[in-house]
Amino acid sequence: MLRNKLIRDLEGYRAHHPNEAATADRFLEFVRRHQRCFHRDCLPGHVTASAWLIDPGGSRVLLTHHRKLNRWLQPGGHCDGDPDTLRTALREAAEESGLEVETCSDAPLDIDIHAIPARKEGPARPAEPAHFHYDVRYALRATSDHFTVGEESHALAWVGFANLTDYTREPSILRMLAKWQLVRAT
Repeated sequence: MLRNKLIRDLEGYRAHHPNEAATADRFLEFVRRHQRCFHRDCLPGHVTASAWLIDPGGSRVLLTHHRKLNRWLQPGGHCDGDPDTLRTALREAAEESGLEVETCSDAPLDIDIHAIPARKEGPARPAEPAHFHYDVRYALRATSDHFTVGEESHALAWVGFANLTDYTREPSILRMLAKWQLVRAT
């Protein structure tokens, strides 16, 4: 079963973060219920993966000014059928930044479930109903700090941890910062 590794990772995450049990349980229920959870055609949602992407010096995180959502977020995207969420996070971070990236840990740093609004049909895209992204987030490190802005972003920025709220007050990003700071302290 292709979902087994993610289920084990989510169960481990739940055990390590008991204060997030409700989110982990909802995520687990979704993955167990939907065999095609890694595919975009799985509605009411699908599994995605993203990166808490740290610069080589370990003092900044890369944020992307997301073109579709018009918000500063972490790099990430759709699994497109790949059940390996870490591989998806690595691929998406590299594609969206042009950076070479490496894994800090095989275990998820964070998980999040967030709503994606419906999108009307456009000249080059079909309409898309509102749905949820079940996002698995990993701590990754860039091997250089020279990024390239891709087509999915208005801009990219290395943001110092102390300045993160100048770019975003997104609770899940601030939660990742707190978790990263705990990881670094141990």
